[in-house]
Amino acid sequence: MCTMIAASTAVTGAGKAGDRWFPLTRATVGYDHATHSEEEHALLLDFTNYEVGVDARVALELDLASGRALVAQLQQAIAAAEVGATKNPRKSVDFRGLVSGVSVSD
Repeated sequence: MCTMIAASTAVTGAGKAGDRWFPLTRATVGYDHATHSEEEHALLLDFTNYEVGVDARVALELDLASGRALVAQLQQAIAAAEVGATKNPRKSVDFRGLVSGVSVSD
């Protein structure tokens, strides 16, 4: 069964496919049939810049638990950056606990 779950947003960043880096302009997130992972359904993440070419794409297929863990790590990294962790780039920061309601296991 197709879920038809998909959302897309503009992004600014860079991605690497093969041996080349390219600017990213769009991120699409969905949940549907997996193509390459062993899951029947997976979270599908596509980071693209089709103005560069159709091969300017970084794709991920994650199970739901991995997706939750990734979201939690992203939220914690963003929270740490917002409280000034970037002031000393050589300092390692343990940012667990800065985001309420997020549980991350090592």
